[in-house]
Amino acid sequence: MNVELYQQAIKDLARAGHGSGRLSAASASTRLDNPLCGDRITLDVRLADGKIIAIGHDTRGCLLCRAAASWLAAEVPGSSPVQFAAAHRELLALLQGAATTPAIRTSLLPFSPVREHKSRHGCVLLPFETLRRALTEAAAN
Repeated sequence: MNVELYQQAIKDLARAGHGSGRLSAASASTRLDNPLCGDRITLDVRLADGKIIAIGHDTRGCLLCRAAASWLAAEVPGSSPVQFAAAHRELLALLQGAATTPAIRTSLLPFSPVREHKSRHGCVLLPFETLRRALTEAAAN
């Protein structure tokens, strides 16, 4: 295991497992797989009054994927889909090397070490992409 990549903050997020388990009465559910590494996430989102009020997920994957799914369930409820999209853009900027940009929220900084491991970007991004697709599905219904 690469100590630099798997820092304690990532381990803590994955271990916390925020949002683990499926939601009943979800506004939308989406499942995505990462065929390169075997990560798989089924994510449920519940919306009310234009806000994301709950996220549940069944994540089978590496520590990074589980940490990102846990981050979403802990940080995103109470946000609008537009606010989530901003967080998604911030994560992309962080992974592309913009760690010193003040616009990146500090709660995303535990994912900074992943920047140097391009082959692992998909592990962190999979839960974000799954939520993005679930929100698109919910908006279409």
